[in-house]
Amino acid sequence: MPYVNIKITREGATAEQKRQLIEGATQLLTDVLGKNPKTTSVVIDEVDTDNWGIAGTPVTELRKQPPPWL
Repeated sequence: MPYVNIKITREGATAEQKRQLIEGATQLLTDVLGKNPKTTSVVIDEVDTDNWGIAGTPVTELRKQPPPWL
């Protein structure tokens, strides 16, 4: 019974986008590992950007900065 946990920041992913993530992750496990889609669980956790940090900085702050490649 495969279990996939997808974590994304809470920034407005639509119900349709989440449906596509669930469908896609399930299909990937079916195609690559031969897992039964009827027993595959996918959970999407949405995390506030204040609660997600990269390189020691909350994502909320990172979103206020210009991209590093500029």
